[in-house]
Formats: sequence, structure tokens, C-alpha cells
Amino acid sequence: MPKFHPLKVNDIRRETADCVSVSFDVPSELSEEYSFIPGQYLTFRTEINGEDIRRSYSICSAPSDGELRVAVKKVEGGRFSTYANEELKVGDELSTMTPMGRFTVPIEPEKGKTYVGFAAGSGITPLMSIMKTVLREEPKSEFVLFYGNRHTPSIIFKEEIEDLKNRYIDRLSVYHLLSGEELNGGIFSGRIDGIKCKAWSEKVFNSEQVDHFMLCGPGTMIEDIRQELESQGVAREKVHFELFTTPGQAKEQIAKKKAIAEEDKGKKSAVRVIIDGTEFSFPLGYDGDNVLDAALKAGADVPFACKGAVCATCKAKVQKGEVEMDMNYSLEPDELEANYVLTCQAHPRSEEVIVNYDI
Repeated sequence: MPKFHPLKVNDIRRETADCVSVSFDVPSELSEEYSFIPGQYLTFRTEINGEDIRRSYSICSAPSDGELRVAVKKVEGGRFSTYANEELKVGDELSTMTPMGRFTVPIEPEKGKTYVGFAAGSGITPLMSIMKTVLREEPKSEFVLFYGNRHTPSIIFKEEIEDLKNRYIDRLSVYHLLSGEELNGGIFSGRIDGIKCKAWSEKVFNSEQVDHFMLCGPGTMIEDIRQELESQGVAREKVHFELFTTPGQAKEQIAKKKAIAEEDKGKKSAVRVIIDGTEFSFPLGYDGDNVLDAALKAGADVPFACKGAVCATCKAKVQKGEVEMDMNYSLEPDELEANYVLTCQAHPRSEEVIVNYDI
């Protein structure tokens, strides 16, 4: 079960004009809880103008770096990202959830594998952690990175990526795409999409020989690349992705709820939520709040972060009854089969529902 702890900021580094990376001092008694796997993220909780704000950011450091660091890119209207870029100071404390996320791959030092990464903008953040770890701990492996940005000054971790290229010259290839600048033209200009992926698979890498594809960025890019790789016969388990979404996008998507049958309108379910061994019971309409929001109103301190079906922080198991989810971008088929749901997307569809966060 994820937990929040206050962590003190010990360093803030300006990466670009609109992005900072922030590292934290982890007390020795919490070192095990904050150990992480490359590709995972942290969720922060703070109060801004009287409102409880939670936001998740990927860890950009590798475990071997000996630090816990995330990158925060300022977005228009982003309350937390603006706060982190303009107001956060060394010595400040942030309520920080223990690391979570499954955008990861097994590190196997004895094997020689091929990785291909696609990142756009701040989507480079988890890939930096994965890439550094692969290059350091899998000495026989190779990594190919396609990284899209608007302009050269907006390239996050530009110098660090160049250092990695120089250090691992035979095992790391990096291709920058800049949509706002004219470079070489052709397949290495503009935005990352399925058409370019097809061209790269013919000229840069052989899809059949790639062990892991790592995708991180906006949904349109990810879906385009996934469809192209699928058309090439790439196995689903080889394609890993982390979808970035903003709170505004999540709210728009959640608003597009599935219509329920006419005879189900007005029906209510007796819902029981179990967390940390404590039970919370409340009635919930089929066309009312999702299980997460209803549980919060009932006083349950249930975990959540994005509320957009992306992060899976709110995952829980349905032990009795039926629910229906609006969206799902994170649960795997085996999890769905085992009755796990995203409670931020779940609505009751039976007279009684029991949801357990403890298993």
C-alpha cells in the first residue's frame, strides 16, 4: 500500500527554461520504502490556495545514482508544475508517496538485449532512469533513443544524454527530432509518429531483433507507434508505454461516461470499501460518483494520483459484485481477469459491491 511521508528538498536544478529537476533527502529509516525500480514515479501532495493538489512525476535518476530525483516541466495552467518551477526552494518539505509504477523492464546483467525508446518532451524522464540503468548494468545491451522536442533549448537532459552517448558510444544511439526547427529533414524531422517508426524500422533497427520498446509521451504518439509495431508483428508484451495526461484531459475523459441502461438509472448499490483493515460503507448510485470519490467522501483515506485511468495508484480488487470502468489505460488483462479495477473509473453495477485495497 503506497504511503505519504514528508521529504525535504535537497537540490533544485534548472534543466530548461520551463523544467526543473528536484532531488530529495530520504531519511535512513525510509530508505527501503523509497527504493525504486527504473521507470517508476513519485506522487506529491500539497495545498495550493486552500486546495489539496496531487501530481505524479517520473523519477529521472537511476538507482545507481544514489539519489531520488524527478523532473517537473511547467505546463500552462499547471498549479503544481508552476509552483515547483517558480516557488519551491531547497529545504522545503513535500508530502511524497512511496514509488509506484510499472513502466519497467527486468534488468538482466548476463544478457545482451536491444531496447528502442520513443519519448516526447518530458516523456524522457522515466526513459532516462531506464536507459542509464540498462547501459550501466547490462554491459552487452544496446539502446536506441528517438526523442522529440520543439526546439533545441527545450531538450530536457540534453547534456546528460550527450555524456551518455560519449561514454557508451558503441551501445547508445540517439536521434533528436525537432518539430520547430529544420534539421536534416525527412524521417528525422517533425513529430514522432507511426510513419516515421516504419521508416526507422527499415533503416535504424530491426523490429524482430528488439527485446523491449519503451514509449512515453502524449497518447496520440503512443497509439500511433503501438499500431505500427503491431502491424509489424511485434508481440504485445514487448511494447511498454507510459501515458502522460494532464488533470484537464483526465476531467474531459472522465466526463465522457458510458451511458447506462434506462432501467438502471436511479439504482443504488450498497458499497463496502476495505483499506488498512478498516471498512467504510455507503450507498452509491449507478450513475453517481466513481467508487474512489465516494470513498473519499465517506472518510476513507484511499490512495490516488491522476484520476485519469493512467497511473493505477487507485487499483483495488472487487471481492463481491460488479463494477464498470469508464476507461482503463494501465491495468493488464490478467489483472482485469483477477477482478482488479481502477476505482477512479469504477461505478457499481450490482446491488452490493465490496472493494478491497488491501489485497
